[in-house]
Amino acid sequence: MDPVKTSHGSDDSDTVHVTSWVSVCPRGPWKVQKKPTKKNRQQMCSSLCDTSCPSHPCPRLGSLCQVRVQLKAATDKEQSSVSGKGNEQPSDKPAQSTPEIRDDMATPFPRCRDSVLQVPLGDWTILRLGEGQCDVTEACLEGMKAGEKCEIHLSPVENGSNVSSGETADANLSLCATVELQTFTPGKESWEMSPAEKLEWVKSHKEKGGERFRSGDVWGAADSYSRALKLLITLDGHVRELDKKGQVQEEDEQRDTNPCETTEQQATDCPVLSASKYKTIKAELHSNLSLCQLKLNQPQCARASAAKATQLEPGGAKAWYRLGQACQMMNDLEEARKAFRKLLELQPDSSAALKALKDVANKEKETNAELGLRLSKMFS
Repeated sequence: MDPVKTSHGSDDSDTVHVTSWVSVCPRGPWKVQKKPTKKNRQQMCSSLCDTSCPSHPCPRLGSLCQVRVQLKAATDKEQSSVSGKGNEQPSDKPAQSTPEIRDDMATPFPRCRDSVLQVPLGDWTILRLGEGQCDVTEACLEGMKAGEKCEIHLSPVENGSNVSSGETADANLSLCATVELQTFTPGKESWEMSPAEKLEWVKSHKEKGGERFRSGDVWGAADSYSRALKLLITLDGHVRELDKKGQVQEEDEQRDTNPCETTEQQATDCPVLSASKYKTIKAELHSNLSLCQLKLNQPQCARASAAKATQLEPGGAKAWYRLGQACQMMNDLEEARKAFRKLLELQPDSSAALKALKDVANKEKETNAELGLRLSKMFS
């Protein structure tokens, strides 16, 4: 969800810009409200007045950020729900001097199933922006500068927490924390990245999505697949351009008018991602996202994702099955039957398709029987 900014205060000097958005946690979506601290606001005003001061960039995709997250006020119960270490106390020790942050310095910490804030609380942590390890923290860092600190208020989205396991969100539970950015390395926006770099991020998110789904972190898996799709879509123009070049080169070779290219030129023109491979990866991501949405009881979204997958790869059996499941959940039995029949065409021995078609037929009988009973009561 795009951030929404609101202002609070009696005059311009006291105006506080509050940014709100929804972040994805293993327990479900949480609403986050972020505001700069008083010290930050003074620094912002000072930098605006000093026109000679060069602009300071914020962390971008791939940046290694040295960050510390601390709870402002929380009970022991809330502390344990935010991080897996309920007895951990915030540390006031300053961050260690790190003139150069290297890739091997990133802090390893697993995603906790029962955690809202994923980073170890109270400690200075080095995380890579864009990996989705802690969506709340990363979203805060995107708008911060080195040395800045902000306050965040978190509350669970109603009916959104841990839908897959049947738990409900506690509307009275809210958490307050501070996020402090010490330093970070340069990163790149998506439009600054090469196609090869984007593809590596896509593959990384796709792999993490599978790992998270297998561990039961369905919300995290859906987030990973969504991140992969957003980056993959930016390669669409690149793939189309290479596909056109390939067709032109093939025509030139058939006419024998294309001069021989050097090995270096061939390497330069070598496609990072073929059109067919691009469609396959995109279809797999939509299909996997559809499965997550089914688990999260989002049949309408699951239907749209599965439909896109079947359009890209008509031979994808899993996507047709998930499309049928989504239609069945929405009580669109005719479309569900079509999807399951298509699956049966692709896999004639599929027991899942046969069972699904039987379930649809039984559901139709029940629906017709109920309709007949209502009509008989109307005219009796």
